[in-house]
Amino acid sequence: MSENPTILVTGASGQLGRIVLEQLLEAKAPNIIATTRSPEKLADFAARGVEVRVADFDDPQSLLTAFSGADRLLLISTDALDEPGKRLRQHEAAVGAAQEAGVSHVVYTSLMNADDSPVTFAPDHAGTEKAIAASSMSYTILRESLYMELLIGELNLALKIGGLYNARGDGKTAYVTRHDIARAAVADLTSSFDGRRILDVTGPTALSSVDIAQIAGTLMGTPIAYNPIPLEAVIQGMVDAGLPKPVAEVFASFDTA
Repeated sequence: MSENPTILVTGASGQLGRIVLEQLLEAKAPNIIATTRSPEKLADFAARGVEVRVADFDDPQSLLTAFSGADRLLLISTDALDEPGKRLRQHEAAVGAAQEAGVSHVVYTSLMNADDSPVTFAPDHAGTEKAIAASSMSYTILRESLYMELLIGELNLALKIGGLYNARGDGKTAYVTRHDIARAAVADLTSSFDGRRILDVTGPTALSSVDIAQIAGTLMGTPIAYNPIPLEAVIQGMVDAGLPKPVAEVFASFDTA
């Protein structure tokens, strides 16, 4: 591997992507490429020396052009959840473009238990992992637990209505923050690792909804009760709030993970 490899981050204008870029700069990575559909959203990083390139996951040729010259690549999973199979097609195109462009190592943000998770988009992650494994590139798969940030909206609502409502029951999750995921990705991208591995990235403690309600209530100074409800009610509540039903089903499936 080159002493100063060129590191490329896809989806770099998203929430996780921007955190990764910030941490790469803090780590003094010398050669950073950031790809996005909207380069103007990364003007602040361009001003700090990051090379910003346009990449459209629905345009394989744009991916090949954008990935040219990269040595180590972070493939951040896209947000194309509105059409079944679309995200997997995008990811497969990215893997193919990375290999054709001469990328040597890929880091991918996957999902915990991707092979058998009940989360509706888990097959996208499982399929992407298979595509990466079938390539000639070395790789690190980061199988992430659910983001802690997903609880923010839920807890804000709980404070307003006086209770936490979901379909998780007694289930527990070791939530992880985007900053934690970014640290894991940056550690790999800036290393010389050139093998193949799958890493689980989780939080330190598995929390139930009762735990979360108690912790949030203590921090906010307001008691919050946990109230389990059927999954169908969770979906309907999101639809009533304006989410398309397919998207509501995706978010509700987190309660079964």
